[in-house]
Amino acid sequence: MDRYDLMLQLPALYRSIPFTELQRVLGEMCRQAGADLELTLRQLWPQTASSWGLELWETAYGIPVDVSKDLDFRRTRLLSKLRGQGTPTAELIRSVAASFANGQVDVVEHNDQYYFVVKFVSVMGVPPNIDDLTAAINEIKPAHLSLVYEYLFRQWGLLKPYTWGQLATRTWKDLREGQLP
Repeated sequence: MDRYDLMLQLPALYRSIPFTELQRVLGEMCRQAGADLELTLRQLWPQTASSWGLELWETAYGIPVDVSKDLDFRRTRLLSKLRGQGTPTAELIRSVAASFANGQVDVVEHNDQYYFVVKFVSVMGVPPNIDDLTAAINEIKPAHLSLVYEYLFRQWGLLKPYTWGQLATRTWKDLREGQLP
């Protein structure tokens, strides 16, 4: 039973052609209103917002709107901005960096030398949105501290179990950063 089929809720007296057509149109309008409501409700949270909802969120938080970027990148940047509210601590920077890297990161502080290191622990290579991560960290870090990244790359010793034949279809970048068979 379709909940928008209004004819099923009317007495048999109203089942003539004009009423049937009117109720069909009203049912379609109710269906469309339900879909519009569902779409609007998804815009209330950054995790589920679509392009126009993300644009509203980005504008509200002072993030430049760049529609050429992927929705996931835009959403990640917005979520890091939301997480970045408050006093900048190593834990806050770790949380923001982890949201961009989609993996585990460590933050090593060298306060006496005025810098800190963001070390990617579980992600091989350079994350694809490193520029966005840098911008997000620069927004929350203290101005007197410099940011240094430490990436994780595969070393030759980890490739010893494989033969050249097994790895022949891979590029050097895949061998350094990608998944192995």
